[in-house]
Amino acid sequence: MELKTLFLGTSVNLILLEEHELGDGSRVVLSDRRADHILNTLKCNPGSTVRVGLVNGSLGLATLVESSGETVELDCRFEDDPPACPSVDLLLALPRPKVMRRLWAPLASLGVGHIALTNAWKVERNYFDTHVLDEETYRPLLIEGLQQARDTLLPQVSIHRQFKKLVEDELDDLFPPQIRLMADPSAHERIQEVLGRNNPARVLLAVGPEGGWTDYEKDLLVQHGFLPVGMGQRILRTDTACIGLLTLVHSALDSEGRKHRTSNIEQRTSN
Repeated sequence: MELKTLFLGTSVNLILLEEHELGDGSRVVLSDRRADHILNTLKCNPGSTVRVGLVNGSLGLATLVESSGETVELDCRFEDDPPACPSVDLLLALPRPKVMRRLWAPLASLGVGHIALTNAWKVERNYFDTHVLDEETYRPLLIEGLQQARDTLLPQVSIHRQFKKLVEDELDDLFPPQIRLMADPSAHERIQEVLGRNNPARVLLAVGPEGGWTDYEKDLLVQHGFLPVGMGQRILRTDTACIGLLTLVHSALDSEGRKHRTSNIEQRTSN
């Protein structure tokens, strides 16, 4: 998928390039919306530098060598490692197509390593027939989110039409050992409390459909290690819940990581 379909009204903090666009050298010629962004939003002139990144690769800087009309030529240097892979994965009951379309970019911006979309009792079967699940549709939207967050690593995406088979037979192979959380408005424990006790390296978060998980689905998830967590009594839409829950998970992981680093420093200085 070419990147010329990007910049649909989103904020751009990184120009992402496909590896094939560079060929064997360090220069790339752009004449799409990326070029328009460089010339008309960033107001770059020859000699100016912009932040660039390779999709699923390194970060760096590019110097504007030449501009002509709506075309720019960049000389790229990729010298910085990409950000670490996000430590949060998402198991999401497939929402309505227009909701899923809205979610792709924010999920990439917030940081998700693997997005597993699954069926559930309250998921309409025709949701799986939408073009929103085609890679040519969602990949540019994920890249929009990465450019906002100044990241290069595309989330892995998998689609599962059989919930029971996914949970019972496939989950352990798809996701590395990690703590598993199930969003449940009736849960008494909060995300911060659960993660504070466990201090995990990775988290798998399960978010149900608009009507919620059925009792059977919740029981099956609990049987396979998912801990119910909530963030209040309010019933939220899928897109709102995903963004809120992922923000809380990342915040809790960052907080626990800082505590762990501080504890290690205190132990070293006391010895």
